[in-house]
Amino acid sequence: MLDCTKGLYINGQWVEGVNTIKNINPSDIDNDLGDVAQADKKQVELAIDAAKEAQVSWEKTPLEEKANLLYKIGESLMNRSDEIGKIISLEEGKTKIEGKGEVFRSGQFFQYYAAEVLRQIGENAASVRSGVDVEITREAVGVVGIISPWNFPIATASWKIAPALCFGNSIVWKPANTTPASAVALAEIIHEHGLPSGVFNLVLGSGGEVGETIINSRNINALSFTGSVDVGRKIARATAANFVKCQLEMGSKNALVIMDDADLDLAVECAIAGAFSGTGQKCTASSRLIVMESIHDAFVEKMVSRMKTLKVGHCLDDGIFMGPVADNKQFESNFKWVQRAKDLGAELVFGGEKLSLDKNGYYMSPTLFINTKNDWDINQEEIFAPLACVIKAKDLQEAVALNNGTRFGLTSGIVTSSLKNANIFKKEAKSGCVMINLPTAGTDYHVPFGGRKESSFGPREQGSYAKEFYTVVKTTYVKAY
Repeated sequence: MLDCTKGLYINGQWVEGVNTIKNINPSDIDNDLGDVAQADKKQVELAIDAAKEAQVSWEKTPLEEKANLLYKIGESLMNRSDEIGKIISLEEGKTKIEGKGEVFRSGQFFQYYAAEVLRQIGENAASVRSGVDVEITREAVGVVGIISPWNFPIATASWKIAPALCFGNSIVWKPANTTPASAVALAEIIHEHGLPSGVFNLVLGSGGEVGETIINSRNINALSFTGSVDVGRKIARATAANFVKCQLEMGSKNALVIMDDADLDLAVECAIAGAFSGTGQKCTASSRLIVMESIHDAFVEKMVSRMKTLKVGHCLDDGIFMGPVADNKQFESNFKWVQRAKDLGAELVFGGEKLSLDKNGYYMSPTLFINTKNDWDINQEEIFAPLACVIKAKDLQEAVALNNGTRFGLTSGIVTSSLKNANIFKKEAKSGCVMINLPTAGTDYHVPFGGRKESSFGPREQGSYAKEFYTVVKTTYVKAY
C-alpha cells in the first residue's frame, strides 16, 4: 500500500497532517493498511488560498496544454488500473475486477474531458439594436470544492475533478476517510504530470473539520458533493449563506420492475447485478424489486436459485461475486435493517447472515425479502447493503406508482418484451435515469447523470452537461464605431 502519512497535497507539495488514523482492510480487519494523514482547519485554508491564487493562470493556460495534460492523466490511470484497482479493493472491499474497472473508467473520464477542452466554443446572436453584436461565452466558476464518497472513491472523484480542470477551475478535494490510499494514488498521478502548483489540492480528514471548513469558506466558488441526504442538506444551507454554487448527488431507493411478459432469466440477471454487485453499495442499486403478481413465485424461485451461486469472499480472491461490506459502521447498520425487515413481517427467503470466512472481515450474504410493502421504511430509506425487497404489483399502472412512491428518483428500470410497456414506463418514471432490460446500476461516462426529488440538487454531472456547473455564462455586447 501507499505511504499516506504524508497524504496531504497542498500547493504542489506533499505534507503531513496534524495527526493520523488507521486504514482498515474490510476483507481482513487484522490487516493494517497503514496510517493516514489528517488535515486541520488551517491546512484546509492553506489549500483553498493556494487554489484561489493558482486558478487565474490555470484558466488562461493554452487549450492544447490543458487537453494534453488531462489526456495523459487518463492514460496513466488506464495503464495502472491493475495496481490502483488493487488499492481500491483492499481499502473498500470491492472485487479486484470491479476495482480495476473503476480505475480504467476514471481514465476514460479524464480523456473525455481532455477532448472537451477543445470543444469550448461560444455562441453569437443578433442584437435587437442595429449595429450591435452579441457574444455568449463561458468562463471558469473559480475554486471548486469537491467532497466525494467511499463507494466509488476514484470514479466519482474523477467525474468531478476532470471537468473542473477542463473548464479552467482549481480544486480542493476532500475524499472519504474510508478510502484514503486510492485518493493519494490519484493525486500522485496528477502531480506526476505537472499540473501547476495550487491548481489541485488534496486534504484528507474528517467531515467535522475538513468538510466544514470547505463548505463554509467564502473563497470557494462552487461545491460538488456526493453522499447522504442529511449531509447534502447541511451543505446546501452552508453554501447558500455564501451564495456558493452547489451540486448535490445524494440518496436513492431505486426500483426494478419485472413485467409478466419479461424473460425471467434476463430479469434475474438484471436484479442480481443491480441489487448485489458492489455489495449493494451503489447509489444506483435496485433495492426494490417490483414484480407482477402472476409471475411472482416463478421469479422468486429463479432469483433464490441464482443467489445460491453467488460467492462471497476476500476482495482479491478469484471467482467471487461480492466482497465484504466497506466498514464496521455500515456492517452493523445492514444487520439492523435485516432485523427491521423481520420485525415488520417481511419473509426472508435468502441470506441475511454474517459470514465466517478464512479471513476476519465484514462479510454478509446477499439478502432477499418477499411480502414487503412499499411504504415500509425498508423500502423508503437508502440502506446501502446487498439487500433487496420484493414488492408485488398487479399491473404496470400500479408498478409505476410504486416505483415513483419514494422521496428519491435517481434510477429506475423495467424488464419487459413490450415496447408499449417500455415507452409508458420511460415517460412516467420520476427518475433521472431509466433502464430498460438492463440493471439499474451501470451508466456511461459521456452522457448526463443525476436524479430527481431528494436524489439530486443542482446541474447534472458528466458529459457535456457538466459545463452547466463548472462554468458561468458571460454575455458581451459589441458596437463598432
